[in-house]
Amino acid sequence: MKKITILLSLASFFFAPQLLFAQHKLAQPNEPDGIQWMSFEEAVKKNEKEQKKIFVDVYTSWCGWCKRLDATTFKDPKVVEYINKKFHPVKLDAETKDTIVFRDHQFYYHPDSRTNELAYSMMSGAGRMSYPTAIYLDETFSVLSPVPGYLTPDQIMPILMYFGENIYKTKKWEEYVNELNSQGGAAGNK
Repeated sequence: MKKITILLSLASFFFAPQLLFAQHKLAQPNEPDGIQWMSFEEAVKKNEKEQKKIFVDVYTSWCGWCKRLDATTFKDPKVVEYINKKFHPVKLDAETKDTIVFRDHQFYYHPDSRTNELAYSMMSGAGRMSYPTAIYLDETFSVLSPVPGYLTPDQIMPILMYFGENIYKTKKWEEYVNELNSQGGAAGNK
């Protein structure tokens, strides 16, 4: 009986988070009070009229942490407001089989790596493919930085502000973080 209890406890420890995350859908585009997600192609067109930085959420349909990010961080009012104000937010399924056209180049799905070339090319600076990964692009679609992993609202807000307020142009990340710490907290809490 003890062995069964231990096995059930271990199983619930490893599988409960996946079951919990599986219950949450990815954030739906254009929720009235949410992040106004768009496709990469839509962001390119929108940027022709209104130049902003691009925030790309690279995810997969099977990624539990991606679903948790959608259900928590991307529902936080401060995060939603800031992303919608300062960025053209893009949802990019790294495993999309759709061909994406950008700057007269077609980005295809590769079955061997199970990734679309666009996601792969933008995430190459992260060192490996991991999900979720936020990719920050400037107004000309140059990659500023990939930031892999699940982040809470308090963790993501300083990064959003670092790029959204152009702080990256005058300060290194470490200097910015040291200033935040000396001021007593994250930028998102002010």
